[in-house]
Amino acid sequence: MTRPGCAVLATSRSSVPRTSEEPAFVLHRYDWSESSLILETFTRHHGRVALVAKGAKRPSSGFRPVLLPLQRLSIAYGGAGEVRTLKSAEWVGGHPMPSGDALLSGYYLNELLMRLLARDDAHPRLFDLYTQVVEVLATAPATTTAAALRAFELLLLRDVGLLPDLSLQTLTMAPVLADAMYSLVPEGGLRTAGAQDANTLPGAMWLSLRDGLASEWPLPTLLRECAQWPGHQRQSLQTQLRQWLHYHCGVQTLRTRQVMLDVQAY
Repeated sequence: MTRPGCAVLATSRSSVPRTSEEPAFVLHRYDWSESSLILETFTRHHGRVALVAKGAKRPSSGFRPVLLPLQRLSIAYGGAGEVRTLKSAEWVGGHPMPSGDALLSGYYLNELLMRLLARDDAHPRLFDLYTQVVEVLATAPATTTAAALRAFELLLLRDVGLLPDLSLQTLTMAPVLADAMYSLVPEGGLRTAGAQDANTLPGAMWLSLRDGLASEWPLPTLLRECAQWPGHQRQSLQTQLRQWLHYHCGVQTLRTRQVMLDVQAY
């Protein structure tokens, strides 16, 4: 039995599998030939999937106005190789394209997904959370952008198994105490803060993040939690999560992060 929105068909002549009515987002696109594109997509039931959109660059192509980032699509594709063939794509509506800083923030989320998700590894819960965060970026006040990014970073790390238990010190398994100070550091995980740690947070805040991740509605819970913190503690969380992400992505600075810095400097 196939799930709604995840119809997998087979052609009679070649028995090549085909997926239809699949919820998806375009994470990245680049030229493949004079007329075609390679797409990195995030699909709900199949995870990150690479597709070739043949003829998508032609002026008459119906793909041209549809294959945009940060817009929810319904797609059909076929093929059994590493790069499948896009058969159709329809915009399903919902919200306008994010703009300004929100657009750059959306590109940042896309880069995280491309670096941390393996191909063909389904994360339906994460897909739904990404959909919600993109809507927040597109429609909510700019003051919520930072909280939305921190919330999604935590949820992404949790879903791919890279976030340590925030109620325990990673190496010793000692419980996190509400009134003690802790740091999240590459290779060491969550640990009692030392004199060498420039960025720290009280245990009560790490425990509140743990509770938010475990809640029935994690995104709005984490948004409220992060938004109400004092500015210096929001900055400390941002720095610690950024270092943790860079470590697991294997880079010193993400490309979209560097673009944000360059725009701000200009």
